[in-house]
Amino acid sequence: MYKLAIIGYGASGFAGMIKANELGVKPVLIGKGEVGGTCVNVGCVPSKRMLHVGEIYKVAREVTGSEVYPEFTAFREKDLLVQEMRKTKYEDLLSYYDVELIQGEARFVSPHAVKVNGKVIEAEKFLIATGSSPLVPDIPGIREVGFWTNREALSPDRKIDSLVVIGGRALALEFAQMYRRMNVDVAILQRSSMLIPDWEPEASIEARRIMEREGISVVTGVRVKEVRRGAGKVVVTDKGEVEADEILLATGRKPNVELGLENAGISLNERGGIRVNQELRTDNPNVYAAGDVLGGKMLEALAGRQGSVAVENALTGSHKTIDENAVPQVIFTQPNLARVGLTEVEARTREGKVESRVLPMSSVAKAEILDARDGFVKMVTLNGKVVGVHAVGENVAEMIGEASLAIRLGASVDDLVETVHVFPTIAESLRLVALAFRSDVSRLSCCV
Repeated sequence: MYKLAIIGYGASGFAGMIKANELGVKPVLIGKGEVGGTCVNVGCVPSKRMLHVGEIYKVAREVTGSEVYPEFTAFREKDLLVQEMRKTKYEDLLSYYDVELIQGEARFVSPHAVKVNGKVIEAEKFLIATGSSPLVPDIPGIREVGFWTNREALSPDRKIDSLVVIGGRALALEFAQMYRRMNVDVAILQRSSMLIPDWEPEASIEARRIMEREGISVVTGVRVKEVRRGAGKVVVTDKGEVEADEILLATGRKPNVELGLENAGISLNERGGIRVNQELRTDNPNVYAAGDVLGGKMLEALAGRQGSVAVENALTGSHKTIDENAVPQVIFTQPNLARVGLTEVEARTREGKVESRVLPMSSVAKAEILDARDGFVKMVTLNGKVVGVHAVGENVAEMIGEASLAIRLGASVDDLVETVHVFPTIAESLRLVALAFRSDVSRLSCCV
């Protein structure tokens, strides 16, 4: 019997493996498909590379005044990066760390055993880290006509001239901008009345402005009724029809829970993910779960942290928890959209005095220098403590971690004001928006 069995070898699984070794335990790592999971293979790494390519060509068009766009072969070039990072960050680690690898599909056959490739594997503790898959909505005709998910959109089998994106959250916005900067006509169809509806309203408004400024058509509050084949692929909505060469489904992801969980006494939560307590323990006290399979915030960095904490709790009984309120989120469009903590509406459901300030990026010297004045930083406080930061602007992804730390440590507005920031940087905007609680920032010199 193994001390620990880890099912899944993406971000959570590898983080759990590393933590197990730190604690002197050799785990068995069970996985199927590509080592490294979604992020390095068909998620964060390749998508951000392609967004970077689009940014380079956008600058080239602005500098040269010529209509130069990347070739579709750029999608193949990103494969070299994926292969390199999969090797150095995942595959090579399998020989560096003390771990037994079994490739195959695992299913629980009892509360303390799984079957893989016809063999029963028993363990004292388990970590389920099987990730998630694209959610395909029940739209009449969609499966017959065909569609793309993030996987196909990152490795297109042909050049296209037009794309319909169904959805209006992070993946939809990133891929819409990515393809528009490949000189593809793009339309976004979003069911909600706003893009990224669970973000601050100011961010939702800016998100639409960013898309439309790129020349992307955005239709919100629309219901997709059916999809059929015409000269291209026709999406029929309650507001009309739109035709394109391809359809990208960006309608969310579903946890990978087909694991025979009922045989292990493990239940699901209201999101369709595995139910866990704050210590990431399932209904079965010997089984923990982490990452996308929980059905919560599907973020690579959070998944990794959860994998590490879950294994530590499983092996040592340390009862660690994660403050998800301090977990940042970023949409890597240009400009970025970033958030951490509570929205103003959420803060007002708590007891105490809620205040907020919004600093336009035009008040940030580095934004002026970069000619990137669009966007803002909004700070929300509760009884003087920072509880939420929401930003739209060039490179705000690089500064949202400081806001996360401020929230996690219970920092006050004065803590940020009294912390010297580098001038000129976008990160300085955090200090400036904090200053806005005390002063009129527009009437201060650069380095006050």
